[in-house]
Amino acid sequence: MHFIEHRVPSALEQIRRILAIPTKKADTRLVRHLTTAEIQALLDAPEPGHWAGTRDRAMLHLCFAAGLRVSELVGLRLEDLSLHGDASILVHGKGRRERCLPLWRQTTAALRAWLAVRGTLAVPELFVSSRREPMTRSGFEYVLEKYVPVASKRCPSLPTKRVSPHVLRHSCALTILEATKDLRKVSLWLGHANMQTTEIYTRADPSIKREALDAVTPPKLKSGRFRASDKLIASLTTSSFMRRQRGSD
Repeated sequence: MHFIEHRVPSALEQIRRILAIPTKKADTRLVRHLTTAEIQALLDAPEPGHWAGTRDRAMLHLCFAAGLRVSELVGLRLEDLSLHGDASILVHGKGRRERCLPLWRQTTAALRAWLAVRGTLAVPELFVSSRREPMTRSGFEYVLEKYVPVASKRCPSLPTKRVSPHVLRHSCALTILEATKDLRKVSLWLGHANMQTTEIYTRADPSIKREALDAVTPPKLKSGRFRASDKLIASLTTSSFMRRQRGSD
């Protein structure tokens, strides 16, 4: 309706009535994410001793480290990766918004190992399938799902979690937020167009609430000792005597 109101002036009255309808309220739940131990178990699941394992390890590391959407991950090209000097990756995000992200040394090492075995292929994409074709969204989802049972052997809590590419993105966001306490940096890292989108992570990060708790002086708890009155002692004595009487009968 916002789009149409500037193009169909004759329907402006009807458009305004539609725009005046309040938005439906929905349940707001905490974002699903993985713990540090669960992430580590998942990243260690691929076996880098063969071609597919080297590729899978690089994909998982990059997806988590850069907080990528699955479409951003499979859309990466070789030319987007820079390993000279300070390694970085150029991400083509939603709405044609680009962002350049630095890479951890561990992620860089995983990517170097993958490029060494990737070979010279006709496709420009960074990650390819076993058929040497561009990796697809469903292909990466299959790879991720394959390693969850493997990682669960080292981390028993993983089977209770729903693991998806977007869960890796949420886990990255919460890791950055916990380390920096800066919501703006998280927004820049994830490529959000609106800071309100990033605010969902503040509800899931307990460290921010813990800081608020530590900054407030709590009310004192009145100290004292419990003292039994004569009336209470007499009542207890009578009850005990009656129980003994019933037992002897």
